[in-house]
Amino acid sequence: MQGIQEQAYQFQLDGNPIFSTRYGNGHINETYLVVDSTARSYILQKINTNIFKDPVSLMQNVAAVTSYLRKRNAEVNSTMTLVPTKDGKDWLVDEKGEYWRVYDLITNSICLEQAQTAEDFKESGFAFGDFQRQLADFPAHTLTETIPHFHDTPKRFEAFHAAVAADSQGRAKDVQREIEFALAREAYAPFLMDKQRSGELPLRVTHNDTKLNNVLLDRNTRKTLCVVDLDTVMPGLSVTDFGDSIRFGASTAVEDEKDLGKVSMSLALLEAYTEGFLSACGKSLTATELACLADGAKMMTLECGTRFFTDYLQGDVYFHTRYPEQNLDRARTQFKLVADMEAKWDDMQRIIEKEARK
Repeated sequence: MQGIQEQAYQFQLDGNPIFSTRYGNGHINETYLVVDSTARSYILQKINTNIFKDPVSLMQNVAAVTSYLRKRNAEVNSTMTLVPTKDGKDWLVDEKGEYWRVYDLITNSICLEQAQTAEDFKESGFAFGDFQRQLADFPAHTLTETIPHFHDTPKRFEAFHAAVAADSQGRAKDVQREIEFALAREAYAPFLMDKQRSGELPLRVTHNDTKLNNVLLDRNTRKTLCVVDLDTVMPGLSVTDFGDSIRFGASTAVEDEKDLGKVSMSLALLEAYTEGFLSACGKSLTATELACLADGAKMMTLECGTRFFTDYLQGDVYFHTRYPEQNLDRARTQFKLVADMEAKWDDMQRIIEKEARK
């Protein structure tokens, strides 16, 4: 406890830090709630440099985006606000070489791990759509790609091929159906990246982790306050941010569901999220972006399933697992969602086109 308070003393708090405790459910960074002598509360975080290898570029991205957003929105709780160190920097490097930052605590807020209603999911769509709208004119190319090739789906397939060829765990013989499923869709993998390279899809500021639990809602009204967890903010495609939300939030089952009969892509949840997302940012998207939103959902689901499957073939070296076949179960749910999206493709496009016309 004392060590955490010592880090907090290095930041420009309103008073002296008098209390700190572990905070939230995050699994990557160490997060603490700090209260100072004026009763003001803050979030103190130690950045996990095992995951984020370039913490300086990460913090430069965060500082640039949050500063830009604050200049465009006067609402206090609408943007994460970095508290500077006593020497005016946006982050602290301590004597051990650890990287720390402090944010103002966004008060009267809640964070949901799962949507309790379709309205909650719609509200998360509004939040990430508004994030896109407010950053539509931000020069995305000035941000650093802190995780190279993060949504480079062809690169993910290269890793998949290598894992199949190596078969280091002897697992390939038992999952031939899944291997064939992925290979049958490999030609689709470059679709979005090819459109970005040709200029048809513009480079945008993207969040890259657009799950509901990265949106803070007002505790009383359940309306959007702000988007949080900006560590993966990078240049990217708006359609992949949209798509990752659908992949995770419009599924009717948990990510490692063993009974694939329970797994489908809910059109009702797709419609709720799309309504929220496009009501916030629809006018700032190009016609090609709107036309590729469904592809964003399919591509992110295919990519994620391929990553889970690759990790399973390699012996579960990347994603944390609680039991031996969890990554295979995760891959199977994603592949089932891809197949369901393909079966519902016309309905998906109809819903998106309807919301885009509003």
